Amino acid sequence: MFCSIYSIMAAQFFNRLSQLGLGIALTGGVVNSALYNVDGGHRAVIFDRFAGIKNVVIGEGTHFFIPWVQKPIIFDIRSRPRNVAVITGSKDLQNVNITLRILFRPVSDSLPKIYTILGIDYEERVLPSITTEVLKAVVAQFDAGELITQREIVSQKVSEDLTERAAQFGLILDDISLTHLTFGKEFTQAVELKQVAQQDAEKARFLVEKAEQQKKAAIISAEGDAQAASLLAKSLAEAGEGLVELRKIEAAEDIAHNLSKSRQVAYLPSGLNVLLNLPQ
Repeated sequence: MFCSIYSIMAAQFFNRLSQLGLGIALTGGVVNSALYNVDGGHRAVIFDRFAGIKNVVIGEGTHFFIPWVQKPIIFDIRSRPRNVAVITGSKDLQNVNITLRILFRPVSDSLPKIYTILGIDYEERVLPSITTEVLKAVVAQFDAGELITQREIVSQKVSEDLTERAAQFGLILDDISLTHLTFGKEFTQAVELKQVAQQDAEKARFLVEKAEQQKKAAIISAEGDAQAASLLAKSLAEAGEGLVELRKIEAAEDIAHNLSKSRQVAYLPSGLNVLLNLPQ
């Protein structure tokens, strides 16, 4: 009888223990399903099945919500890069290919409005359209040549206009860089032909200047020869045959000096018939 009572009490104890464990497990599951985490650099907005999007932004940490009634929507508010390529036309009707690199992030307080109007993929809906709009408006104010020579001014104007336009959608643009700027095939060929023509013109100008210098050198040389001839004629008129004899003596000295250095020249005494002593 004692064993029977003990068995009944043990069974009741384990039954209550299992009920308690089941209750704890159910409570833990319910509590866990009512918790969500917002990581660093993120924010959350709450969608309520009865009230819609709440105009409250949830910060980082662990938070409660009502399961099956509320749903947390997580947004990344850190700066992220996005490249946008646009083909547009310049003031002189040249095709221009431009690529912008944009660092963007949403305004935290505007997240409920952004989700209501644009959705979770707001950047796909906004950035390409406003970038194309701003680039077409800005590039149309410059010629193709000005887009190259005034690139910093173009980039600054695009940055100012695009930042102002993005703010209307609750976006902050931390950086805007013009990373790629090319023109159509026809314009590129025209630029290359212009460069070749400029090089040819420079070459022709160099040849003309060289010819002018050679002409001046020839004139100077001719004038020098004329002055030398005039001086020589004047000297002959004044000195007569004496100048000629002086030039002959100077020439004879030069010839004798050159011959004295040659090993193939033999000197014979004058006035002697030395050839008679040669062997027959």
